[in-house]
Amino acid sequence: MNDQQNLSPVNIQFLGTGDSMGVPRVYCNCAVCEEARSGGVNRRLRSMLLLKGLDGDNRADDVTLIDCGPDWGRQMEAAGLRRIRRILITHAHFDHIGGLIEWADACRWTKEKGIAYAPQEVIDEIKGRFPWLDRWIEFRAADEPLQFGSWTVSCWRVYHGHNGYAYAYRFEQKSTGYAWVYCSDSIGLDESQKRPMMNCELIVLGTSFYKEPYPFHTRSVYDVKEALELLLELQPAEMLLTHLSHDIDSTRNYELPAGVHFASSGLERSLGGNRA
Repeated sequence: MNDQQNLSPVNIQFLGTGDSMGVPRVYCNCAVCEEARSGGVNRRLRSMLLLKGLDGDNRADDVTLIDCGPDWGRQMEAAGLRRIRRILITHAHFDHIGGLIEWADACRWTKEKGIAYAPQEVIDEIKGRFPWLDRWIEFRAADEPLQFGSWTVSCWRVYHGHNGYAYAYRFEQKSTGYAWVYCSDSIGLDESQKRPMMNCELIVLGTSFYKEPYPFHTRSVYDVKEALELLLELQPAEMLLTHLSHDIDSTRNYELPAGVHFASSGLERSLGGNRA
């Protein structure tokens, strides 16, 4: 087998980097929301990630999403996408699954059944709320590692604080050990939950605030200060911060360490593959 020759990179693109409410907030006239309202860099749709080339077959339709929030239609249009092959789902909160209804309707009209991967408990929650979705979306359990091309994809349960639980995804090319992680909704991870995030080139982590002022027991996502502590412990080559609220001002210089950046809509990375 020529596994080394067949290794292909996956290209990721952020289609949304906002938290559960997005930016601007309808009710808010803070400086960040006003800048976003004028079409500025702080305008953020709900967090969603596009992956191209996960199967490594160079097909134009080799596209995958992580999550499917209520901004799905606008995000698809902005990315120039008319169809999506599959979606990986992190958890069943509305800002991560609200677009499944629109996707199912698109699948109905195109007569192309979509495939959604998620842990079984997440699938059960979704189908409990929307029992008719499986007419046009095939739900497949992701409790065991999945294989797409040269990429092994595994997920694990992470603490989501006051909001319960979510799942993070690790993407790894076993023959080279190249790995990256997407963990949009988590806080206070214990050692077992942090272990799959070690030895990664990239960690995409959700951080809604720079320094969240509310009591810990009421919170659900890391803040930037805590993410930087996690960075020192896990030491990825790069950390991209997503799931950003209107507390984060992308026009401001936060003097983040080298390799740490706030993700923005349209930001792309090429990950893995043969790197001579």
